[in-house]
Amino acid sequence: MKSATPKVLHELCGRSMVGHVVLAANELAPERLVVVVGHGRERVVEHLAELDAGVRTAVQAEQRGTAHAVRTALTALAADDGGAPTGTVLVTCGDTPLQTGATLRALAERHAAEGNAVTVLTMELPDATGYGRVVREPDGSVTEIVEHKDASPAALAIREVSSGVFAFDGALLAEALEKVGSDNSQGEEYLPDVLRILRGAGHRVGAERVADPRELVGINNRVQLAQARRLLNDRLLEAAMLAGVTVVDPASTWIDSTVTFEPDAVVQPNTQLLGATHVAALAEVGPGTRLTNCTVGEGALVVHTVADTAVIGAGAKVGPYSYLRPGTLLGSDTKVGGFVEVKNSTLGTGTKVPHLSYVGDATIGEHTNIGASSVVVNYDGEAKHRTTIGSHCRTGADNTFVAPVTVGDGSYTAAGSVITVDVPPGSLGVARERQRNVAGWVARRRSGSAADRAAQAALAAAEPDHDQD
Repeated sequence: MKSATPKVLHELCGRSMVGHVVLAANELAPERLVVVVGHGRERVVEHLAELDAGVRTAVQAEQRGTAHAVRTALTALAADDGGAPTGTVLVTCGDTPLQTGATLRALAERHAAEGNAVTVLTMELPDATGYGRVVREPDGSVTEIVEHKDASPAALAIREVSSGVFAFDGALLAEALEKVGSDNSQGEEYLPDVLRILRGAGHRVGAERVADPRELVGINNRVQLAQARRLLNDRLLEAAMLAGVTVVDPASTWIDSTVTFEPDAVVQPNTQLLGATHVAALAEVGPGTRLTNCTVGEGALVVHTVADTAVIGAGAKVGPYSYLRPGTLLGSDTKVGGFVEVKNSTLGTGTKVPHLSYVGDATIGEHTNIGASSVVVNYDGEAKHRTTIGSHCRTGADNTFVAPVTVGDGSYTAAGSVITVDVPPGSLGVARERQRNVAGWVARRRSGSAADRAAQAALAAAEPDHDQD
């Protein structure tokens, strides 16, 4: 990956690679779930503890192969529980995040139904270069897995390959692992050798073929990570569309696996929905919108907007070019218009902030209109302070509200005012200098300029014509 981040912690669709695998494994409700960690294990262990407190970890201090990794896991389980597992043991890979719980369940069910010692999850590929070929008997049982470099021409013609995912009889697995050697070019202990050992002891080795080989795509670089992200995103969007969501352009729409929808939601092009975002029925999001951990109410419209940890009420209209920061709570039928930023503030039902304004650390009541180019001055350089504007207020354009300050219900404020003192309910707050005009200033201070010439022409045109009767 050429990264300071351990490979399995790289993310796709809002979850780490290993997080996706743990989620799929947990769909089977396993008695014990163990993740073998090696490189960067401190960060991986910390991540797993945050992800799922029930996940155990086993440290593979030296990376000596896949069989050694599994033996490390069994040893950790034996130390914790007083013995190796005796039931079915599933082994999967932390860098195959597209696998599903349904596929793992099908593998476990095939393993139990056939009474196999080992069942390997396989896939068919049009180009099997580099993969171990699965050689079967006429009855469907597996004879061996032949590595590509060791395969005969006949074996190379086989398109069914091993995915590296297995179901084992736990007791037989523990016995066979003790017989796995490292007499190979890499000097490592390979898990597929267990199949050969158990087959040689007369036990049956079976296989479950996955329907979609893309589920088992492994990730070893950023190119493969992007490809897997595209596949997972397509899967998530397809599920949403089949559940009644309109996605106008899936190719330019990206969602996390934790995003939820209600039927008849609409997602317009060039939109990203991230984290625990929820879009309700009849709501329309996009185009050009990025929502993170947001709730969008029924029938709301959110256009060309960036929002993080905000609640957008039913029927609200947001955008274009709005920015909703954490703590924003928009009531039903509110409006946050063009080039408006809102942070840690509540807007009541029907309230509008239509144009070019900043609202921070404020509570605004119902059916209030905030004039264009208004600013809530919430920060004094050391601390944040709160502003309260009541219901049914009309604030003038270019107002500045210097917190802490309160504007009472039903009040007005005059355009251009700097409000520093509370405005009682039903009052008009005016805080501005009276205008005075200095006649002739341009002629004296900008004589001969374009402005002076325009002014002289206007004055001449305004003078009465005394030559006419």
